[in-house]
Amino acid sequence: MECAQEHEECLVQTQMYSVERPIYNQELLQEQLHQKEKPSQPLSQRIAHSCRCTSKKAKSHLYSFLPILLWLPRYPVKAYLLGDIISGISTGVMQLPQGLAYALLAAVPPVFGLYSSFYPVFLYTFFGTSRHISIGTFAVISMMVGAVAVREVPDERFDILESNSTNSTEIRDNLRVQVAVTLALLSGIIQLCLGLLRFGFVAIYLTEPLVRGFTTAAAVHVFTSQLKYLLGVKTKRYSGALSVLYSIYAVFSNITDTNIAALVVGLTCIVLLLIGKEINVRFKNKLPVPIPMEIIVVIIGTGVSAGMNLSDTYGVHIVGNIPKGLRAPAIPDMGIIQQVFIDAIAIAIVGFSMAVSMAKIFALKHGYTVDGNQELIALGICNSVGSFFQSFPITCSMSRSLVQESTGGKTQVAGTLSSIMVLLVIVAIGYLFEPLPQTVLAAIVMVNLKGMFKQFADIPHFWRTSKIELAIWVIAFLASVFLGLDYGLLTAVAFAMITIIYRTQSPQYRILGQIPNTDVYCDVDTYEEVKECPGIKIFQANASLYFANSELYLNALKKKTGVDPCAILAARKKAQKRHAREMKQADEFKKKAVLKLTSDVETSVKHEIANDELPLNGKFASADANAQDTSPDELEHFMEPMGKVHSLILDFTPVNFVDSVGAKTLKSVIKEYEEIGVGVYISGCSGPVVDDLTRLKFFEKSITRDLLFHSVHDAVLTCQLKAVSVSQAALNH
Repeated sequence: MECAQEHEECLVQTQMYSVERPIYNQELLQEQLHQKEKPSQPLSQRIAHSCRCTSKKAKSHLYSFLPILLWLPRYPVKAYLLGDIISGISTGVMQLPQGLAYALLAAVPPVFGLYSSFYPVFLYTFFGTSRHISIGTFAVISMMVGAVAVREVPDERFDILESNSTNSTEIRDNLRVQVAVTLALLSGIIQLCLGLLRFGFVAIYLTEPLVRGFTTAAAVHVFTSQLKYLLGVKTKRYSGALSVLYSIYAVFSNITDTNIAALVVGLTCIVLLLIGKEINVRFKNKLPVPIPMEIIVVIIGTGVSAGMNLSDTYGVHIVGNIPKGLRAPAIPDMGIIQQVFIDAIAIAIVGFSMAVSMAKIFALKHGYTVDGNQELIALGICNSVGSFFQSFPITCSMSRSLVQESTGGKTQVAGTLSSIMVLLVIVAIGYLFEPLPQTVLAAIVMVNLKGMFKQFADIPHFWRTSKIELAIWVIAFLASVFLGLDYGLLTAVAFAMITIIYRTQSPQYRILGQIPNTDVYCDVDTYEEVKECPGIKIFQANASLYFANSELYLNALKKKTGVDPCAILAARKKAQKRHAREMKQADEFKKKAVLKLTSDVETSVKHEIANDELPLNGKFASADANAQDTSPDELEHFMEPMGKVHSLILDFTPVNFVDSVGAKTLKSVIKEYEEIGVGVYISGCSGPVVDDLTRLKFFEKSITRDLLFHSVHDAVLTCQLKAVSVSQAALNH
């Protein structure tokens, strides 16, 4: 076996290929290729065709809008039903306590968490394309909702009402519920519109480092908001900038009022939950289903609270009234749309991003696809329809989704069963949980943040892999912690956009060289074996050429190649001026010398005539020799390009597009380098880039498609052939 493996590796290492073909430039390549004829239709026909409705098209749209019609008739009962039942029950027993707990985060009474765990979950079964994610309440979205509700309905507004013996808490809660359900309606409409307009790609702007930094900051917000419930102290809830610091200060300012009974119950629940989760992780392969510690803690906490009468005896805050049955549908408050619209956009995008990222993970693992646009539509329907039944914004829960998938869930039948379990609690046994201490719910929330706090490990990871992604993570975290989740998210997205601009404005510039006896070209500064082709500079930038980086591209080109046409032309002009000045000085010196010689000759002749002597010819020859003090090769020295470079190749393989500024930059490069005798060629242009250059009228007058080459090697061979022909012509001359 090992011998066969070594033989295979040897074959891979020694495989070679040999190809004989012409040297292709763009013009020659286009002559040998024939474009396919694409029938063009008038705009009116295209519109009519898109609006035409056939039975096949209608059926396709119906299946796309209601995916349940596609998979439910083919549902394999024997293979899937048992797993879906176990998964639905397991997820349902998590859905119940988390719904109650996350309602506190949303600043609404616990029963509204149950509503949010029923209606949206049930609706997603019909419209969603993921088979495994669990829709419902989630800590991050609930915290964002709670921040808006507290901002719009602050505690201070009810101090006067309390002095007038009015039930201020009930009024405050009702107003906050109106804010929460209006947010659900707005975020749902936004998601629905984005889905219908096929804007599912918006999630790509929330990169993984941004989302992880943001959710870690949200975990900090959630944790600090639950401290008062864990300690049993009364403090107002803060929102906006520095709300985390204000909350911590408020809790520790009232630390002396800690309710010991609430603290003991809460810490006990935390310990039990951590032990249960650790057992589930360590014995995951041996346990048929995870131990539902959350519902166990809720049942134990409710029983202890009811048996010991913790509320009256020790002053422990409890859940309180849970109305029996479902509420009649009601229209959300439209009067506050303007105040919460921006927050609804943030909630809609964050909620969709979390849901679709989790859905794609499960789809990749189990071999099916999810439609991002349909996920937007599904979430939009869940939120907007649910708002009429008093549910607040929802998204995918990571912890429940993992349970739903790991316990054998195959389809959203599991989600439907979990929602039915919540429905049974609402209509039948909800009142049994009224004695449940709020500190138990706080413990559940805090323990569920464990996974988010583990994301701090991203910092050393990104430090090793990408400093830019680390910066995005840190900015998203710090901005969201100190500015609040809404402005923090906007700041993080803006910073992520800036990093994109920075990357395109600061690409890596390389000079390429040839691996000897191959057509492969690599960075000369990276590999020792790579050698530059004599007289040829190959320049590559791993970015597109457009208005934001054209000047940087030009500067880097001159710096990397060592050939600056402006500097060479300036040196030539300077040399020419100096040469002209020296020639003028030589002429003046010659004239003076001639005049002096003439005067001396006349005197000498007179003297020699008197003495019968003649002048020596050597005096005249010496004077002429002194006048010729300019070297004949000096001008030629200044006229040579630096390093005797005769060709410059611009490798456009990484370039995706060129705009008008980039095209003008290319024209100026070609013109400037031609003035100093350096030919400029472009290699590796993709079809869209060639189309861009054609549309921008780049090819005109002296610039033809002969400058474009299929590959770097084609351009190099052309440059070498031209250099040889020029040398031979010079020798013949």
